Parts: sequence; C-alpha cells; structure tokens
Amino acid sequence: MAGRRFVGCRRFARRDHDTAARGPPRRGLEGWGTALAWFANVTGGWPAADRERLADLLYGPGGLGFTIARYNIGGGDAPETKPYLRTGAAVPGFWRRPMGATGNDWWRPDREEMWDWSADSAQRWWLDAIKARARAPIFEAFSNSPPWFMTISGKVSGAEKATDDNLRPGQEGLFAAYMARVVDELQRRHGIAFRTLSPVNEPNTDYWHAANTQEGAHWSPQRQAAMIVATAATLRARGLKTTISAPDETNSHVFLRDWAGYPAEARAAIGQLNVHSYGSLHQTGVRDVARASGIRLWMSENDTPLDKDPEDFDSLDSALAFAEHVVMDLKRLEPSAWVFWQAVEDLSTRNGAGGSNWGLIKADLRAEPSAAHPLHVTLKYWVMAQFSRHIRPGYRLAPVDDLDTVAALSPDGDELVLVHVNGGLSPRRLVTPPGWSGRMFLTDRVHRDAPIQGAIAPPRSVVTLVLRADARPGSQKPVRNERPRRMGAPG
Repeated sequence: MAGRRFVGCRRFARRDHDTAARGPPRRGLEGWGTALAWFANVTGGWPAADRERLADLLYGPGGLGFTIARYNIGGGDAPETKPYLRTGAAVPGFWRRPMGATGNDWWRPDREEMWDWSADSAQRWWLDAIKARARAPIFEAFSNSPPWFMTISGKVSGAEKATDDNLRPGQEGLFAAYMARVVDELQRRHGIAFRTLSPVNEPNTDYWHAANTQEGAHWSPQRQAAMIVATAATLRARGLKTTISAPDETNSHVFLRDWAGYPAEARAAIGQLNVHSYGSLHQTGVRDVARASGIRLWMSENDTPLDKDPEDFDSLDSALAFAEHVVMDLKRLEPSAWVFWQAVEDLSTRNGAGGSNWGLIKADLRAEPSAAHPLHVTLKYWVMAQFSRHIRPGYRLAPVDDLDTVAALSPDGDELVLVHVNGGLSPRRLVTPPGWSGRMFLTDRVHRDAPIQGAIAPPRSVVTLVLRADARPGSQKPVRNERPRRMGAPG
C-alpha cells in the first residue's frame, strides 16, 4: 500500500458542521445539469424511443439525475444564408420576416405576425422531457447571439473582427424584448419557469467572428452592462420573475475583468453570477465576489477532456482529467451548481481524424432523424455519476483535508459524501472521519459507479464514499441506518 489519505475532517466527529464551516454559511448545492445547445436541436427530433432513452440517461432517476437545464434561445441567420454552422448549432430563432421586407430594420416585437412560435421544436421537446423526469427542475435561458438583423455583420457567428461588438448600436432594447418575449411564451406554452436569463455568453473574448461555425458575439464590459440593464428592465416590464444571470464568462480571470467594468446599476441588476471554468486562474476571486455581493454563483459551463486524447469511449485519461477538474471547481469556486457543456457530442473520428473526448455520451448527430441512433455511454459519463448520483440537490459543500477530495453534507447532517480522485499509479487507503461509516462506489477501467467493499481507492480511479453518522451514546436524534434508494444503472 502506497500510503493513506485522510479524506475527512475531524470536526465532523462532533457533527457540528454549521459552526465548523469556514466563512459565511454555505449555500446548498442546487444540482447538476447540462446546456441543451446543441445536441437537443438534433436529438429532440429523433424517434420517440431513442430520445426518451437519452433523456432517461441524463435526467431520469436511473441515469445521472440531472436537475438543471440551460435552454439556448437561438438568434438565427437569414433564411437565404448558406448553411455554415456546425452540427446542431443552427438553433432557429423565433422571429418571422414579413414577405417583401428588406434591410435589417423591419422587425417589430409588438407585431404578432413577426413571431414564429412553431420554431425550435426539437430543443423544446427537451423542456417537456426534463419537466417529466426531474423533481423541481431549474431552467435557465441563455443567448449566444442576437438575431442576424440586429447584428453589424449580418451573421450570428460574430463580427468580422473577433474583438468588435456585433450588436448594432441602440439595439439593446429590441434584443431585450426578443429574449423576454421568448422566455414569457415558452414558460406559458410548456408550463415551466425560467428562473434566470443570461443575455451574453463568453462575451469579452476573441472567439466570435463571422467565419466561425457557431453562434457567438463579442461584448465589451460596457456593452455587457448596457445589455444587462436593458434586459432586467424589460423582464420587469413584462411582469416576469425571471432574473438576470451574467456574465457567463469563459473563465474566472476574464470574469473579474468584466465585473470590474460594470457600473453599480448593472451589478444590482444581476440575480445570479455565472462563470465557466475553461481555466483555473483566480477562481477564488470569483468566489469572493459572490460572497461579498451576496449573489448566488454557478459554474455554468465546462467540459474537460484531456487535450489531444483521441476519441475513445472508455478513455480513462480524459475521465480522470474531468474528475479532477470538477473537484477543483467545487473546492475553489464553491458554486451552487455545476453545469456541463453539451452532454451529447457528435462522433469525431470521421475522415481519418483522431477525434476527441468531448461529451458524456457520443452519437452520430449527422444521421437522419429516422435512422438508428446508437448511444455510446463514455467513461466520463460514469465519472459524472460519481458526483451527480450521490451529491444531491440540497447537500452543502463542506471543508475537507485532502486536495483530491470534495465533500458534501446532506441537509440533515446525517450523510456525508466524499468523492476522491486517485490519478496516481498506487492504491490509496482512505481514512474516513471518526464517527462515520458507509459504502464506497467505484469507477475505473472495469467498474462503473459500482458498490464495493472497503475504503481503498485503486490506482487511476474515482471513488465515492457515502457515509452515515454512527449512533452516539446519549444522542437524542436517531440515526437512520438505511440508505436512500440509490439510482440504478441506465439501460
């Protein structure tokens, strides 16, 4: 045995986790989820059996048990634009151009004939599927780009120059009206609630340009602030309870740059802070902004396959890299939610390419809707299960004395969940805190979130310890020995 890892915290022995927590009281974890862009735009049009199975894998009680979904409000290119966006990325917009309209100043949000509420039926199928599966689901709407006629370039992929803003000057109010009306209508038509709306995405970057293959738009911090204020005002004017989430920046370093550029009015309009974790620099800075502002923080987008790791559904290298990233996000950001990028990715080994290991599930997203749709459940899916199946909504992140371990306590304090990543080549004996005992679940090359005996993490593995507080002499509170029903393996 190479050595022992003490993965608990001795203060848990007293079960006084409230007074032991460092800093202000921690928010309960709201859950795990995924953005629906862009896989939902494809898979929502599959035959019922195929799309239902996929929804079960992600949101069903026998799957990952996701409870959060980020719905992409498409901007939409002009109908005459030659297709250029990547598979699934051409999310339809809800506008309708009247016959004979020319230029880009024809759209009027108060004219009903300029809206198309039949649009985006495939992604909208997922709203109903999630509502049917998840208990108390949380929906967020987000935009990657304004519609083409509100842009300077006339394309939803970005400005001609990647560092130029693409929203036409003075169009903030129209774009806000577009997003707010979509939120309002979809809530009513699908019987759901969008708790938040994110009007910009990875805004202060050089990712988005006209030759790009997905929707995107650059926004300077000043233009972001104007868009945030305009959208918040429009939501209020419509009587919606939906609040603003922002800035959905690509990493914490750029998030802090954006935040520094916001005036007080823009900061006050934000109900939720969103940050992506494509980079680990200054994550504790974002955490501190959230704490000081008293605003809920989400890690709202990430997928971390190992760089240059060729496509392999059972790649342990990418799975371990992903697990380590989740652990460190939770420890440094202390977010209220952790949301995957798109959980389903297209097969990527076409035409001799080595491919990559983005996604939790791989499928042929280019196949005809009526074709067979084999689903390739990857090892990353099972690593995700080590977190999402066991750390459930309402559990609170807790201090833990090991860099490779994240901990969470149940709302009643009687269950402690520890997820440990052993990326090394030797087994580790995990020493749990006094007064706790339970079971361990393992994912490695052979096991898939499988219950096993003992507390030894094999080499190159991810393990989850689900511990219950032991009965103590003189305790007035009974300790329930039964484990809540664990979610079974997906079919």
